[in-house]
Amino acid sequence: MLYWFFVKTLSPIARRRFNPTCVGVENIPRTGGAIIAANHLAVIDDAVIPMTSPRMVHFMGKAEYFEGKGIKGRFKKWWFTQAGVFPVDRSGGSKSLGAMETARKIIEDGHVFGIHPEGTRSPDGRLYRGHTGVARLAMETGAPIIPTALIGTRDIQAPGQVMPGKGKVTVIYGTPIEVERREPDAITHEAIRELTDEMMHRIQQMSGQEYVDIYAQVYKKMLKEQGGNPSQTQAEPSQA
Repeated sequence: MLYWFFVKTLSPIARRRFNPTCVGVENIPRTGGAIIAANHLAVIDDAVIPMTSPRMVHFMGKAEYFEGKGIKGRFKKWWFTQAGVFPVDRSGGSKSLGAMETARKIIEDGHVFGIHPEGTRSPDGRLYRGHTGVARLAMETGAPIIPTALIGTRDIQAPGQVMPGKGKVTVIYGTPIEVERREPDAITHEAIRELTDEMMHRIQQMSGQEYVDIYAQVYKKMLKEQGGNPSQTQAEPSQA
């Protein structure tokens, strides 16, 4: 209930600033579990999708959002929980797997799960190599993947900018990629890599971004080590 209260009350304000255009909303199934897989350009991406989706979308959020102390910490945890966000520990290992199990349950319960396959915001506006977790979730649940392109969000909220400016954004929900459910032991690395690459290709076709065959986290680490910025360093393709 509070999710829709937030969407209905805050959306009119946000719409006046973002002027969102939504294309292909009919590609979001009316019922049943589904995965919205979108590129990631700005913090407001996770606000623009709920504004334009006819169904509630559940997202992962950094565990830190749920671990604050005092009144502020409790309020932040309540806010994100009511907004359909659940925590993920990004340190990896079994803690991260717990978040994927939560995502799988959300999908199997017939809800929509939203995720950014790049794993982090693009450091320079390009589209980076997708992680395979989305494909594995789809194969384990048989849920369709809706490749989604966000356009213009980085223009109104640049990296480091807290409050977004005014502008125009577009959300394109692509034709769903139908996925056949498989038993976990029948899912191969080659299969999930192929599905992931197809998903990223579709996002790239809709967004018009330049594609970089390297993980965004790896590129960000390269930038930090070299003391450069996105316009000065060129990413090398990954063979993994």
